[in-house]
Amino acid sequence: MLLTGFDAFGGQDLNPSWLAVQALHGRQIAGHRVVAAQLPTAFAGAPARLLALIGTHRPALVIGVGQAGGRSALSLERVAINLLDARIADNASAQPVDEPVVAGAPTAYFSTLPLKAMLAALQREGLAAEVSQTAGTFVCNQVFYALMHALATRRGWRRTRGGFIHVPWLPAQGSPSMALADIVRGLHLAVRVALTTPQDLRIAAGQIS
Repeated sequence: MLLTGFDAFGGQDLNPSWLAVQALHGRQIAGHRVVAAQLPTAFAGAPARLLALIGTHRPALVIGVGQAGGRSALSLERVAINLLDARIADNASAQPVDEPVVAGAPTAYFSTLPLKAMLAALQREGLAAEVSQTAGTFVCNQVFYALMHALATRRGWRRTRGGFIHVPWLPAQGSPSMALADIVRGLHLAVRVALTTPQDLRIAAGQIS
C-alpha cells in the first residue's frame, strides 16, 4: 500500500506528515508492504508525482497524509472538492485562486476508506481522531481530489481504495499538537483497519465520542 506525505512548507522546518509515513516505510501491515513517498508542496508537481507512484507500485490502498496546523486530532477526510483556493503560496510560489483541480470533472469525490471503522479503532486506542468534512483548498485537497478522480476514471485502478488523513503539528511546531509516536501509531492502525475492513460501520451520530 502507498502512503504519501509532504515536504515542509509555510516557513516550517519539518512536516509531520512526511516524518510519520517515512517511519512506516517498509513495514508489513495486514499482509501488505508499505511504500512511503514524499510529495512536493507544490500545485504544479504534487498530483503528477502521486499518479506516477500509483502507476509504478499498483497499490491496493493509497492514503495521502498532510499537515493541518490548528487541528488537535487525526482528521480522517471524507470529501475532496474540485477547487484550488490558496491562502498562502506553495513552495513554488504559486497561489491559485478559485481554480478547478480538474477542469470539467465532478464537483467532489468521497473517500473510499472505511472512515467510521477507522475512527472507532483509533478512539478505542485513546488517540484523538475525528471524521473531517473539509480537507481545505490547498495542495492537500488537490492531491486528495486528484487521487480520487484517478481511481474513479482510470482503467485498472477502480479496485484501489483511497483517501486522505490530516495530522496535527508536532509539539515543536506549536499548539495544538500530537507526539510523532502517536501519529505513527495512529496511521499504522488506520492502515490496518482500511486493509481489513471491506465495508464501513454504520454508526449513528453521537455513538463515537
